[in-house]
Amino acid sequence: MLTETCHSDSDSTCAPSGAGRSVVDRLSESQLYRDYEQAFRAATGLPLAIRPVKAYENALKSREGGNPFCMLLAQTNAGCANCIKMQADLEQKAGMEPKSLHCFAGLCDSAVPIRVGGELIAFLQTGQILLHQPNQQEFSRTTKQLLAWGSEVNLKALEEAYFQTKVFNPEQYDAMLRLLSTFAEHLATISNSIEPEQSLAAADPEDQVVSRAKKYISERFNERISLDEAAQAVNASTRHFCKVFKQATGITFTDYLARTRVEKAKHLLQNPHLRVSEIAFETGFDSISQFNRSFKRIAGMSPTQFRSEA
Repeated sequence: MLTETCHSDSDSTCAPSGAGRSVVDRLSESQLYRDYEQAFRAATGLPLAIRPVKAYENALKSREGGNPFCMLLAQTNAGCANCIKMQADLEQKAGMEPKSLHCFAGLCDSAVPIRVGGELIAFLQTGQILLHQPNQQEFSRTTKQLLAWGSEVNLKALEEAYFQTKVFNPEQYDAMLRLLSTFAEHLATISNSIEPEQSLAAADPEDQVVSRAKKYISERFNERISLDEAAQAVNASTRHFCKVFKQATGITFTDYLARTRVEKAKHLLQNPHLRVSEIAFETGFDSISQFNRSFKRIAGMSPTQFRSEA
C-alpha cells in the first residue's frame, strides 16, 4: 500500500513528444546537471536521476548512491512490480510540485517536476531513504509480505541492507526537495534554449511554430502579450496559431501563458522579502485579483497558502 506524504494533488500529465524526450536526454548530458548531480550526491549521499515522463522503470537503479536494500528488492518479481507501480503513482501526483511516496517496505522516494511553461517534460528523482529509524517490526512486515508473494530473497542480506538505509528527518528532507525544485527551474531554463534547436530541425513547420511560440513566451512572459502579437511573432495567422498550439500542447495559448507565469511566481514566492503584489506584476499579471484567480486555478491554492507551505 502506498501512502502520500506531502502537499496536494497535481494536474494530470501527458507523455512528452519524441522531441521532448530528446530534450530530456540532452539535459541529463549537460555539464550543469552532471555538476549538480555530483555535488548533490557528495552532500547527501543520495542518488539523483532525471526521469522522462511515463518512464516507470526505477531511475535510481543503477545510480551511484543507490540503496542496496532497494536493489535486492528489485531482483524479486513482486518487489520490481511494486516499484513500477509506485513510480506511476508518484508521477501522477508530482505533476505540479514535489511529491513523496512510501513503498510497502516503508522507504521514501521523491519526484520533483521539471516544467517548461505549462508542459511537464521530466522529473528529478531521489530517495530510497527512511524518514524514521529502521526497526525490526517494520522489517518483519516487509519480509512476511515478500514471502506471501512467493519471492525468493536472501533474508540475511536483505536485513543487513535494510538497517543500513540512510535516515533523514522530515524537515531536513523537505528542505532538500526545495533545493531540488530550484535546480529544476534552472534545468527548465536550459531546456528553453535546447528545445527550439531540436524543433527547428523538424520537418513539420507546425512544430516550428509551437517551438518558437514557447520560446517567445519564456522570454516575454512578464510583458503584456496578446494572442495576435504571439501569432505575428511566429509568422502565423491567429487562427492557424490557435489550432496548432492547442493540438501540440493540449491547452490554449492563454492557459499556457498563465501557467508559465504561475510557475515563475511559485519560485518568487519562496523569497519572503517579496510582497505578493510585487510578484504578481513582476510575472506579467495585470492585477492582484487576476493573479490570485489564475494561481488558485492552476496551483489549487492561493499564493499566500503556497508561500506558507513552501
